[in-house]
Amino acid sequence: MVVAQSCSIVFLCLLFNSFVSARFHNQTGFVFPDLIAVTTEELETGLERGLFTSFDLVRTYIARIQEVNSTLNVVEEINPDALAIAAELDAERANGTTRGPLHGMPILIKGNIGTADKMSTTAGSFALLGATLPQDSGVVARLRAAGVVILGKTNLSQWANFRSNNSTNGWSAYGGQTTGAYYPQQDPSGSSSGSGVASSIGLALATLGSETSGSILSPSEVNNLVGIKPTVGLTSRALVIPISERQDTVGPMARTVRDAAYLLQAIAGKDSNDNYTLAQPFEAPPDYVSACNYSSFRGKRIGIPRNLITPQEGEGPVLAAFEKAIQIIRRAGATIVDNVNVTAFALDRYLNSNNSLIVLEADFLSDLPKNYLSKLATNPNNVQDLVDVRNFTQSFPPEDYPDRDTAVFDGALDLGFNNTSPQFWAAYQENIEIAGRQGILGVLTNYSLDALILPTDFSAGLPALVGTPVVTVPLGSYPANSTVVRNRRGTLVETAPNIPFGLSFIGPAWSEASLIGYGYAYEQRTMVRDQIQPYLVPKTELADIVATRGVALYR
Repeated sequence: MVVAQSCSIVFLCLLFNSFVSARFHNQTGFVFPDLIAVTTEELETGLERGLFTSFDLVRTYIARIQEVNSTLNVVEEINPDALAIAAELDAERANGTTRGPLHGMPILIKGNIGTADKMSTTAGSFALLGATLPQDSGVVARLRAAGVVILGKTNLSQWANFRSNNSTNGWSAYGGQTTGAYYPQQDPSGSSSGSGVASSIGLALATLGSETSGSILSPSEVNNLVGIKPTVGLTSRALVIPISERQDTVGPMARTVRDAAYLLQAIAGKDSNDNYTLAQPFEAPPDYVSACNYSSFRGKRIGIPRNLITPQEGEGPVLAAFEKAIQIIRRAGATIVDNVNVTAFALDRYLNSNNSLIVLEADFLSDLPKNYLSKLATNPNNVQDLVDVRNFTQSFPPEDYPDRDTAVFDGALDLGFNNTSPQFWAAYQENIEIAGRQGILGVLTNYSLDALILPTDFSAGLPALVGTPVVTVPLGSYPANSTVVRNRRGTLVETAPNIPFGLSFIGPAWSEASLIGYGYAYEQRTMVRDQIQPYLVPKTELADIVATRGVALYR
């Protein structure tokens, strides 16, 4: 992996050394933060006090990526301009200017989130390699405005898990196979696979993922993370490679609730290029960081829709940990309202209907060309729609077809209609009914509840259908005597000792601040993340890079 600086090395050296001489005052006995556990506020303090720089951070994170990427295959590309951007942000800080709490912080983003720079945006497919965009995606523009260094792009399940019925989580033709860090060959879940693994072992301060149904929540839980799946429309999807305008959303994946709140604060808001964001019921988003309150459960009514918990063999540890979590929440001041179940009709249609897939397929047919492919500045493979994408996938050998099929593409193309059809509307309306009035929204209203809780394994589906938010936090991990269970291909480990699982807080649209508060209150009482350690951790730390800064710059 080569990092090519966009400005001359001489300029960077002069700028950096000038900044260091003015700002760097290392204190005897100062201990640099451990990057697998460091928080936004710890990094902000160190940067502001001149104990290290953003340039140091970027160098350190690049070294950490290079240590583990050959094993875990997490990062597709490192931004060749990351060091230059960090130096510019350091210069701003030296001049007394900071853009906010994320100024100079390195963040990795999922490989389907568009950037108008030297990096590719591929969704893991060679079909889009070399294609360029006229501008950054909406969320990236907000990150840059907040002073974030876009460090690179993470691997993902190809096309956000919307190509094949027989592929694997975390595999893409462009990025290869990502694995998790809590057990050898761990299934990283998906589709925000690389984002989950990268954040979990400190390859950046935090990461961005995207979700249509479970793609932030699931990789967050198995990688021992906090994940926020925002209300559809809270964060812009403009120039993010789409599946469904009705379900897609972009959100943070971080090691603590507070860090996730900082990142959500930076990316939330209206965007004229995504009309769903214009439905936000506020001119400016709430203060998500201030929502991190230890007393958030006090006086709240928290419901448990038990009939959505449909465990499979081996999930006993998840259920046992969930029951303990209920008692912790009760002792924290909440009223637990149990068995607040969705209707039998809603449950049956949720488990047995194919309407959820119909909506995604029809949206994908329309949204991929309309909201992304047609907006490309350059398109070297001339893919204009899903037919072109499928043809490329089936004819370009590195796409691994037919071993990994195109069954999802095929199903969408065989559907016979897109999201302008009355047939589509009927399927969408049933989804809204079973997840809404007869589902989680009805439960929240009918029982006067503030939120629902579920093991994260069971939390994604209904909120996805109505576009409502979910926050997952670490709940526990599989014990030492757990049976090792592999995926269908036998290539990845889905269940094994030490693999984490999560607890989800579910609420109505725009309730992120409340859910963040509940997640924080639970996290602070349990600190589960600290009890589960990965088997593979990068060794390079800030202290190592700071100690060699004079040598490395002139190599």
